Amino acid sequence: MPYITDHKQKFSDLNFNIDNQDQLRRQANGGNSILFTYPPCEESLYIEKARELYSHIAEFIDVSKLLVEFIDEDGWDSFAEYYTDFKNTPHVVFKSEDPSTDLFDLIIAAIRQACIADKIPFLIRSGSLYGTGIENVNIMEHRDVMNLRHPLVIFYPSMIADDNIYFLNFKLASKYRCTLVK
Repeated sequence: MPYITDHKQKFSDLNFNIDNQDQLRRQANGGNSILFTYPPCEESLYIEKARELYSHIAEFIDVSKLLVEFIDEDGWDSFAEYYTDFKNTPHVVFKSEDPSTDLFDLIIAAIRQACIADKIPFLIRSGSLYGTGIENVNIMEHRDVMNLRHPLVIFYPSMIADDNIYFLNFKLASKYRCTLVK
């Protein structure tokens, strides 16, 4: 089980990056995010340990709960009908440019609120974004995230093979402007 051997080093590396934001921005090519990778099957272990270590300085933003909140906004039947109409273009449902609140807006608002409360935003359960048309890079490169006084930490269920990151162990990840904790 990799968690037993890997988690201490990963959390040590995460602490270093949070404490040195100027260095974080240099390593991240101007970005303001940390991508914290771990095997998807061990997500609960990593989140539990993070809550134990960082609850005093972090706000944990659960994307899965925001997804449910977004669906509950108009009710399941309305959501299902809307999603069916746009299933080939899910970004229209979850990350539109119109003024109505969508999942992307809820995520950005939660990140802003964490920083207003002087907490480091930790985005957890990011695997919930799969299929929504929202890429982690959309969040990382959002102007509000780029200008936060604290870095955004994204818990990223993935594997790394041949210097490539695979989100959820199968989807090749973009080249992010962030610091990678692997």
